[in-house]
Amino acid sequence: MAHRITDECLACGTCIDECPEGAISEGDIYVIDPELCIDCGSCAEVCPTGAIVEE
Repeated sequence: MAHRITDECLACGTCIDECPEGAISEGDIYVIDPELCIDCGSCAEVCPTGAIVEE
């Protein structure tokens, strides 16, 4: 099950560096590609606002 980024995202970029699969892309809020996400949770662990949740 992939993670997703909610509206609480500040687009700080912390999660991008943590994703081993490059599944996160930039935007107004960041987006996780569910096809690339391996559900490791690395991004959620470093998110300062808790904006990354499991689907």
